[in-house]
Amino acid sequence: MNKRNASLSVTVDIEDWYHIPSVCGSSFSTYPDVDGFFKHWHGRYDYLTEPTMRVLTLLDRYHITATFFVVADVVEHYPGLVESIVDQGHEIACHGLHHECKIDSVTKKPRFGRDDFEERTRKAKRILEKVSGERVVGYRAPNALIGGWMLDSLEKIGFLYDSSVCVNSFYNKTDSMLNGVSTDPYHPKIHGLESTINSDRSFIEFPWAHLDIGMKIPTSGGPMLRFLGAHIIQKGIHQSLSRGHTVFYFHPIDLSHETFPKVGNKRRFYWIIKGSVVEDRVKQILDGNSSVQYTCLRDYVEDGYGL
Repeated sequence: MNKRNASLSVTVDIEDWYHIPSVCGSSFSTYPDVDGFFKHWHGRYDYLTEPTMRVLTLLDRYHITATFFVVADVVEHYPGLVESIVDQGHEIACHGLHHECKIDSVTKKPRFGRDDFEERTRKAKRILEKVSGERVVGYRAPNALIGGWMLDSLEKIGFLYDSSVCVNSFYNKTDSMLNGVSTDPYHPKIHGLESTINSDRSFIEFPWAHLDIGMKIPTSGGPMLRFLGAHIIQKGIHQSLSRGHTVFYFHPIDLSHETFPKVGNKRRFYWIIKGSVVEDRVKQILDGNSSVQYTCLRDYVEDGYGL
C-alpha cells in the first residue's frame, strides 16, 4: 500500500431498526426473516427515511461522496429512498437482500449453502443495479459476519470488493484468524480472509479502522461511535490513516430522534445512545478529517489507488 495515497471512505449502512439480528435474520431473532416480520407486523415500520434525508444533507454540506451499503429490500418497502441517494451522486453498494446473517455469530458456521447465498446475493445486486442505473461492485456483510468462502462467491458474482472485516482484540465476526490483516486495503487469499502479497487476485477487502494501544480497539464507527464517543473513534481513524486508506461508517438510524418499537431478543440497551448526540459525533469526525482526501470505495478501486 502506498501511504501517500492514504484516504478515507465514508460509508453508510441503509437498514432500519427491524433489520438488526435481535429482530430479524439471526439464530436468536424474534422473527426468522424480514418476510416473517412484515407478515406479522402491522404497526409503523419506517424509522429510516427521515434520518437518511438528514444524512444526505450533511454529506452535501461537507462535499463528500459516500458509499451507501443498501439492504436490497429497502427498495421495495421505502419507495424513492434509494433513488434519492442515487440522485445525490453517491455510490450504491450491497448490504444483502434482507440483512440476514450469513454465518452464525457463535459457531461461525454458514447459515446458508453457497448456492443459496449466491442466488440471494445476485438477486440483491440486480435490484440495486436496476434502481441505481449503475453496476454494483461493493458488498458489506450484514452485521459484519463474514466468511472467506463468501468472498469467493462475491468475486464469482461480479463484485470487486468487500468491506466487512474488523480486526480487534474483543471479538471476531469472521471464520478466519485474520493473520496479516491490519486496516489498509488488501487482496485476500483464495478461500479465506487472510492477507497475501503473492496473489494475482484483483478482489479487494477494505477492513475497518482500529486503534492499536497494545490491544486493538474497533474505531470504524457504527455501534462503537455510539458507545465509545467521537474522541476514541477519531484517534483510531487518524492512526489507521497513517497505515493507508481506511473506512468510517454509521447508520442513519443511529441519528434517529425517535424511540424504536420495543421488539427483539437480547440487546435491550442497543439503542440507549443515538439521535442528536450521535449526529454531533459524526460531524466531529468529519470536521476532524477536513484535510483528508475523501473517496467512495468504488472510485478507490477503479482509480487504482496504490494497491
